[in-house]
Amino acid sequence: MKSTVEITGVDTSYLPKLSASEQLVLMERLKAGDAEARDQFAICNMRLVLSVVQRFRSRITSADDVFQVGCVGLMKAIDNFDMSQNVKFSTYAVPMILGEIRRYLRDNNSIRVSRSMRDTAYKVLKAREELSRNMVNEPSSADIAQYLDLPIRDVAVAMEAISDPISLCEAVYDDGEDTIALMDQLSDDSSSEEKWLENMTLRESLRHLDPRQKEILMLRYYHGRTQVEVSEDIGISQAQVSRLEKTAIDAIKKNFT
Repeated sequence: MKSTVEITGVDTSYLPKLSASEQLVLMERLKAGDAEARDQFAICNMRLVLSVVQRFRSRITSADDVFQVGCVGLMKAIDNFDMSQNVKFSTYAVPMILGEIRRYLRDNNSIRVSRSMRDTAYKVLKAREELSRNMVNEPSSADIAQYLDLPIRDVAVAMEAISDPISLCEAVYDDGEDTIALMDQLSDDSSSEEKWLENMTLRESLRHLDPRQKEILMLRYYHGRTQVEVSEDIGISQAQVSRLEKTAIDAIKKNFT
């Protein structure tokens, strides 16, 4: 049975799959001006768009809109693809689809970035695409800065300004049982044992925890260490640290209910 994924009215399970030789024939026809071949080639490569859209699934509210934007990037890739270059179409197309989607998400972002900063960022993105065609590795910020004759700091700041915001609750690890969020990997240097214990009135509760749980809470909230650092200090996995920390906090909460 086929797995159905319908997006923008397209049932992706029925998209045609063509061999490399069949795609080459279609590409030759569309480059010769065959409009039907162009449409067929686009349809058989829509899975590329779907695979890129799935990378943004945690950040978007309308997958249909983003899929359509990705299809615009796909059509641009088809029209600009140079068959004389020894590059697979998918290798060329994915960055263009990604770029189109990222531009759409940036332009519709609630966080406003100045026009001059966006203009610099778009120049950087365009330069990166152009350099990628002639370089084996992904161009570095230094390569882009040299290409645009800009200070490397301006390149880095512009790219940072248009980066998609990430929720502190976004999972960075999930093994099916334990989930570690981004906030679990951040330390808080303003925390101290006295403040924490005063605010939560937890002195008595801490005495009832086992030594390992107490050690983890002290390292996390007194010393302000991340779960990764705690796991390295006491020799267990970060997932175990997360589980023991949550168990200890739940036990403390029960003493105050």
